[in-house]
Amino acid sequence: MEAVKQYDHIRVEKNPEKKTATIVFDRPEKMNYISMLARSQFPEIFDELNKDDDVRVIIIKGEGDKAFSAGGNIPEFLEVHQEELSHLAVNVAAPERSPKPVIAQLQGYTFGVGFEIAMACDFRIAADDTLLALPEMNLGMIPGSGGTQRVAKAVGLTRAKDMIMRARRIPAEEAYQWGLITKVVPKEELESAVDSLVEELVNFSPLALKVCKQVLNAADETPLSAGIEIEGKAYGLLRTTEDFKEGVEAFVEKRKPNFTGK
Repeated sequence: MEAVKQYDHIRVEKNPEKKTATIVFDRPEKMNYISMLARSQFPEIFDELNKDDDVRVIIIKGEGDKAFSAGGNIPEFLEVHQEELSHLAVNVAAPERSPKPVIAQLQGYTFGVGFEIAMACDFRIAADDTLLALPEMNLGMIPGSGGTQRVAKAVGLTRAKDMIMRARRIPAEEAYQWGLITKVVPKEELESAVDSLVEELVNFSPLALKVCKQVLNAADETPLSAGIEIEGKAYGLLRTTEDFKEGVEAFVEKRKPNFTGK
């Protein structure tokens, strides 16, 4: 495991063998709370990983066994100008903007900005002790980094209001039934479940994954007719790639394809 640049209680590790980079919230004694400085560094972290062709999949996790992240550093909010607070969602959306698959590896407390970051990821694999919450109503506040919007799009207004307006803590199994989580596994199987998903993803064409992610994300923002047009153009574009040619030849020759991202 290759360690790279240190940030504010965020550790980034690369594993060339697995073709992964892991972003670790590294403040376990404080439930991995995420400072304002750490939030501002988040896009920089992703910019570096996005440009690294040796990284095919990005994982986000929390240090220790009690929390992915219990949220932000609450007292800091009184020290930050309201204009800056109005743009926090841009930092949190870095996983969504990444051209690579991003997996949130969840356990324990996944609250506030921790949950908002997880919702900006492509996959959420959760241990069975995971609790999801947007508890800002308890502070006389609302979620401010995309939480209201991503939850409402994922589960509908009725469940979103039930969760957010009541500051409810949603256990892993209920969250799975709602569609907030991709998969729930026993805590001792969490690492292996994430590894298994990584193994699947690295076997696909990185270019096809990038385009597929863009097309799927567009489905949230566009009417059906426009989305179908975007899909069709992307389909035609991929027809011209070396990876598609390799995929077809591998299928015909009954062998495993060797995708290069070209």
